[in-house]
Amino acid sequence: MSKAPGHQKWPDHRVTEEPISQRIRVTVGETTLADSTSVIRVEEDGHPTRYYFPTADVRMDRLQPSETSTHCPFKGSARYFSVVDGGAALQNAAWSYEEPFDEHIGLKGHIAFYDDKIPAIKVRSADGA
Repeated sequence: MSKAPGHQKWPDHRVTEEPISQRIRVTVGETTLADSTSVIRVEEDGHPTRYYFPTADVRMDRLQPSETSTHCPFKGSARYFSVVDGGAALQNAAWSYEEPFDEHIGLKGHIAFYDDKIPAIKVRSADGA
């Protein structure tokens, strides 16, 4: 475990995590990739809202690890996945922080999806609407 150098260098940069109880679903075509009521909503300055799903609520059989990785000075090193649906693949459409910095340890064991690559990320109310 280690402290995020980004938070130390840029203390005014905001990255917040909030567990939400609303049902969030990610679909590609007719395939549901993720469906959960245990999602973490991440708000970060300069970035769109992202939803992180517990891996237990993600169809991992539809995700293929890619060779892509990036490093965020606030959250840590991200590992990427391509989404495979039938014969098509959406390259690097999902990612996870397997060893996040201390400040964002809650993201460990979660996967997020790019909504510009997978436009069907839906927030549903408790009644399913």
